[in-house]
Amino acid sequence: MTPKFIFVTGGVVSSLGKGLAAASIGSLLEARGFRVTLLKMDPYINVDAGTMSPYQHGEVYVTDDGGETDLDLGHYERFTSAQTTRDNNITAGKVYGTVIEKERRGDYLGRTVQVIPHITDQIKASIRKIASGVDVVIVEIGGTVGDIEGLPFLEAVRQFKKDVGKDNVIYVHLTLVPFIQAAGELKTKATQHSVKELRAIGIQPDVLLCRTDKEHLLTPAIKSKIALFCDVEEEAVVAARDVDTIYEVPLVFHEQGLDESVCRLLGLPQRPADLSRWEEIVRRVKAPRGRVRIGIVGKYIEVKDSYKSLYEALAHGGIAHEVAVDVAWVDAERLEREGLAGHVEGLDGILVPGGFGDRGIEGKIQAIRHARERKVPYFGICLGMQCAVIEYARHVCGLEGANSTEFDPKPAHNVIDLLPEQRNITDKGGTMRLGLYPVVLAEGTAASRAYGQGAIQERHRHRYEVNNDYLKALEAGGLRISGIWAEKQLVEIVELPGHPWFVAGQFHPEFRSKPWAPHPLFAAFIRAAMDHQAAA
Repeated sequence: MTPKFIFVTGGVVSSLGKGLAAASIGSLLEARGFRVTLLKMDPYINVDAGTMSPYQHGEVYVTDDGGETDLDLGHYERFTSAQTTRDNNITAGKVYGTVIEKERRGDYLGRTVQVIPHITDQIKASIRKIASGVDVVIVEIGGTVGDIEGLPFLEAVRQFKKDVGKDNVIYVHLTLVPFIQAAGELKTKATQHSVKELRAIGIQPDVLLCRTDKEHLLTPAIKSKIALFCDVEEEAVVAARDVDTIYEVPLVFHEQGLDESVCRLLGLPQRPADLSRWEEIVRRVKAPRGRVRIGIVGKYIEVKDSYKSLYEALAHGGIAHEVAVDVAWVDAERLEREGLAGHVEGLDGILVPGGFGDRGIEGKIQAIRHARERKVPYFGICLGMQCAVIEYARHVCGLEGANSTEFDPKPAHNVIDLLPEQRNITDKGGTMRLGLYPVVLAEGTAASRAYGQGAIQERHRHRYEVNNDYLKALEAGGLRISGIWAEKQLVEIVELPGHPWFVAGQFHPEFRSKPWAPHPLFAAFIRAAMDHQAAA
């Protein structure tokens, strides 16, 4: 079957949830038996998200092939079966870079290189590149309609309909219908103007997803008004209301017939949708049998999207055991200034996530020591593993002054050091140890019990690693090396045998967790937190 294409745009304001909307549409089509893939197009000039601060753009999501991508690819993989790669996220920087490389090689034979057709052709080529082997390609255009940097992308998707035929393309526009307190009513004018802006570019939306809050829902009269002024069918005006859990979004859309409308507009067979998986997930989230409280000790806690996949993976661990996971955000810098008192009491588990730089490190080490000594379940991820090794080296192995060369260029004991292959690298973007690597697990360890197998693969993003020169000292002190990358004998997982649950990994397991398939380590961590709570 010729692939169909859905282009998702946004208007009025950013952060309306285009990524979630695109992912939810993908999940609905999969529930009807269609194969889908998704693409995020970001208009910023950065080549990828790898060099961007979490404060700027949230977390950097890493794919199996080592792509450093937008966090929306996490939504795509959590909501669908799509296996994304670096090709599932393009940026203006990547597009312009490719075109400039072609120009330098002489590929354009001396012609003037222009936005139209050369930039737009490259954008369209990126869409076609991921379209093989699937029934539907869902493309999300970042930013909002009217942003100057997004115009080449919108022009490209406008042209795409002419290229592949009008029966193979639809446009879905996400917009805001705000409730104005003073007037006491929902206002549609913002949506009308957003659609007007889109139509001025030459794109007529086929479906409107209208964001509203829980209390003020779209009435039939409001839907009819929007349909009339925006020239869309009434059944294609869909309320994208606030929900208790993001995993409810596919069900809300299905209730309003969104997947039926999409299939009809694209000429897809009207197969029945099996949403039992989503119904069960939502049931478990909304009616938990208990609750656990997990402390995330980080330094980007002001921007929750900095730890988006981590937060969702914890929720997945809760879904596995039908418990709610309440996250307590613990500022590592405050721990440095104020100590632990008042910050870590009452936690059923402590997690130190990944990150870079020395800010808040000593606070994280304090929290890890607390978890180790007080027998609180501990989960360390990437930097969280490195900090666990530093803490153990200092306070158990007697290696005073142990540190990472990332934080101290000349520590007394460089138990964490730069990977040898990273020593001569100067460029920052795309040069870390990135992507999927195999890990061999030691038998009889907490990690092997969690995974239920002896060999796994996990996604990585780091430059620093446990210094093998200190392995004997660490192991003599009681630290168990329970996972390694056999090819270069790199430490991948450490744990404490006498502790209820103390596991730390150099990789990022959060990137491979789904609500219907929670990552084994997160499921085991939440189980340990439940046991800790029961024993308290």
